[in-house]
Parts: sequence; C-alpha cells; structure tokens
Amino acid sequence: MLEYILWGFALRFVQCLFEASPFILAGLFIAAIFQRFFGSAETRKLFGEGTRSSLVRAWGIGMLLPVCSLGVIPVARQLKRSGLAGGTIIAFAMAAPLFNPLSLLYGLTLSEPVTILAFALFSLLIVTAVGTIWDRLFPEKTALPADDQAIPYGIKRMISVGVSAVKEASGASLIYIIIGLAGVALLGVVLPQSSLQRSVNYDNPYAPLLMTGVAIPVYATPMLAMSQLGSMFQHANSVGAAFILLVLGAGVNLGLVVWIIRNYNWKKTIVWFSLLLLIIIGLAYGVEKPLFPTHIEPSDHTHAFDIYCQPFSSGTTDFYITAKQKLGHVVDPYEIYSAGILGCLILAGFALRFFDRHSRIESWLMKTEPVRTGKYDVVIPGPVLGLLILVGLIIASGVGCFSYYPAPDVVFEEMGIAKTEALSGALSGNKSHSKYWIENYDDWTRKLEVGVYLRKWNLSEYHHWKALLLREKLELLEHEVEDEEQDEVRRLVSEIHHTHRRMADAYLRDLN
Repeated sequence: MLEYILWGFALRFVQCLFEASPFILAGLFIAAIFQRFFGSAETRKLFGEGTRSSLVRAWGIGMLLPVCSLGVIPVARQLKRSGLAGGTIIAFAMAAPLFNPLSLLYGLTLSEPVTILAFALFSLLIVTAVGTIWDRLFPEKTALPADDQAIPYGIKRMISVGVSAVKEASGASLIYIIIGLAGVALLGVVLPQSSLQRSVNYDNPYAPLLMTGVAIPVYATPMLAMSQLGSMFQHANSVGAAFILLVLGAGVNLGLVVWIIRNYNWKKTIVWFSLLLLIIIGLAYGVEKPLFPTHIEPSDHTHAFDIYCQPFSSGTTDFYITAKQKLGHVVDPYEIYSAGILGCLILAGFALRFFDRHSRIESWLMKTEPVRTGKYDVVIPGPVLGLLILVGLIIASGVGCFSYYPAPDVVFEEMGIAKTEALSGALSGNKSHSKYWIENYDDWTRKLEVGVYLRKWNLSEYHHWKALLLREKLELLEHEVEDEEQDEVRRLVSEIHHTHRRMADAYLRDLN
C-alpha cells in the first residue's frame, strides 16, 4: 500500500513538473526582464500603479504573457519587490495563467466561443472586484523601493538577465513551485483511480462545489485546462464546474497560496480567498443554465479528470516500468528539453550562491563603466528594450500556434500513424497500447480543427461535426476495448475507417 501511494505521488509530481517546465522558464526570464530592464519605477509605471487602471492593466498584461500558475510565482515576487499594491499583484497572478494565444485559440475552436469569451470577461470581473476590495480593506503604506536594479546598457545588461533568472530559480520561488507540485501530487494519492468520471455531470447540482474542492490543490497548464474544458463541453458536463476548473485549476495552486500567506499574512489571505470563492461560485451557478450547450446530448461520464486521480490500478506490480510507460505517453520532447534547461538553471543558481556569497558579480553588474559607442550606435533605454522583448515573446507564442497546430495535410500524416496504432491495438486487445493511441488520435482531430481555424479564421459546422463524430466513435471504441467486447470492437474499427476517410475527404478537398 505504501509503495502504491509513493509511486502515485512521484509519478504525478514528475509529470506535472515536465508539463510546467516551459512556463516556469518563461516566468523566470519575464521576472528577470522586469528587474533588469524596467527596474522598480518603470515596472510600476507599466502597471499603472496608483491609478484606477492598474487592475485592468494587470489583467491585460497577464493575459498576454505565456506563463502558468507556477511560472507566475517568480514574476509576482518581482512585482512585490517593485512596490506594486497587493491587489494589482494578485490580479496579475490570477489572470496570467488562464489564457495564452495557444490555449485561447484551442478554446475558441473546440469549446463554445461565446462561453470562452464569457469566461475571459468573468476573469476580468473577478480580479477587478477582488483586487479593488483587497486594496480598500488593506491599503499599503510601505515606502517605495529605491530604483537601483536597472542595469546600465551594454553586455552587462544582457548578462544580468541570466544572473537574475538563475538566482530566482534556486531561491524561494523554487520552494513555492515544489509546494504547488506537491499539492496536485497529493491529490493523485487521495483520489481513487477514475473517481471523478461522473462527478461533474450536468445534472449534479453539487458539481461546481465538488470541482471547487478538487481545483484548489490542482495544478493545470493553460493548455491542459482548456483541453479539459473542451472535453467537458463535448460531453455536456456542468458549465459551472468548467468555469471553476479554469479559474481555480489553472489560476491558483497551493504554492501561490502559500506565497500570498507568507507575504500578506493569514488574515488577508483568508479574506482574499473567501471573496474569491464567493464570487467564483456565484458566477458558476449563474452561468450554469445560460451557457449550457443544449445541442449536445449529455454524457454520463468523462475521462478528462483521470489525470488528477491515482495513476496506478490496484493490480500494478512493476511500478517503475508502468510509471516510465505513462510518462513516455504524456511528456512531449519540448517539455523534456525545458525541464533539462530548468534543471541547469537551478544548479547554476546554487553554484552562484555558493561561490559568490559576497555578491561580487552583482556589484560588478551594477558598476557603471564608460561604454564606447560607434557613430551609428543607438542606445536603447532598458524599459524600451524590455518591452520589445515581452512583445516579441507574445508574438513568438502566437507564431508558435502555426507549428503546434499544423496544416491539414501534415495533420493527416500524423493522424494516419495514430489511427493504425490505435485500431491495431484495439483489435489485438492491447488495452494500454490502444488507450494511448486512441487519445493521441483524438488529440490530432482537435489539432486539425484548430489548425484550420487558425489559417482560415473559420471552421464550418459541417467540418466540425465530421471531426466530432470521429471522436465520439473513438470514445466508444475505448470503452469497448476496456470491456473486452471484441465483436463491438471490430464493428467500431470498421466504422472508424469509414468515418476517418470521409473526414479526410472533407478537409483535404474543401480546405486545402
């Protein structure tokens, strides 16, 4: 039993660490850019500190930057050092993980666009209301920090970004990130396998409340949360529960909560969290019926939340091999590379702290020295350069959509591989193999739709239903494989062949 618990915790922890690594890296360097290029004064100016627009600015900036609820922690710490008000920081910290270009595009295509846009507006309402009340109840009268962190122009300014990133990676942010990962890993230990499959059905009046309890310790990347929302809409699950999953599951984690407690004490945190839950749960029940997809026949279960439950079945004997297989199925190569880079930053940070205990490198960076400039050299002010880098990061994430969501002909090449593996695994009765490739096959149908929408800015209902019909048959196939109904498996395999061919004809003929 102990081995079962420990391996379940370890697998969920490592899995979430890989998923979070790209966003944590982004957060570390964004924090360094704010520190080294903007400095405290310009950061406050960017966020409109002291003005009525500060909360809206924090929401807008957060929505554009590609971070998650773990990656936002180093940024929030830097904003605190820059002297921003608590309400503004929390507004940014909650808004930033909810959407980015990749996840927003995914949601607009595969979920109900009106619902996704409504969720985005509701997030603005939440952070504005909670932030305003926070600042009114707890006005901060601390002295503004001296603006002594902006580095003079030159090569030192570029080096300083890396120095800040490695120091933050090995500092307090690392502890808060570990706490956040431990929260979702513990959830995987507590919740039995597949225990959430019927918990958020549309006819369960307690679904939003149940999702609230689950979502608080949950860590979800923006893409994961949006894909789960898509699955919930496909199965016509509770809209209120979906909203809570997005705001709490993607926007909050235990590490962020601990950071707020550490910096603003228990009293303020309890007030903030109570206000947050009151508004979120109220909105969740308010949107339940108006935004419910009435044109979809409700399903009696969903597999979207299996990722938060115990990953091992009771009959597992070789935990290492099983864990290795499960990680291989869910971790993408870019996540492995990101985790490797993150590990190097952490090690470099520890080395820097050990060998440079007297901050000689920091003193050297801060020392102003004459820099020779040529006739045509242009000195770009730090805030301008920092803003250009942040805009470039936003543009890069938008351009990355074209790579993440390829054109239809590329998708069908990859989908053909997934189709062959999924159907052959189903026919042979190999449950684990077929389950993995069915999910992979399903994912490619979603990328197909988003890729078309990205390039055409339109996806007809006809083409959407072609992909949706295939996904429904894939879900049925997965269930029949689990139940070992080979006659039904053979029938569904034949139907999937025909459905796939008709879908391919529709997309490649009409949209290429």
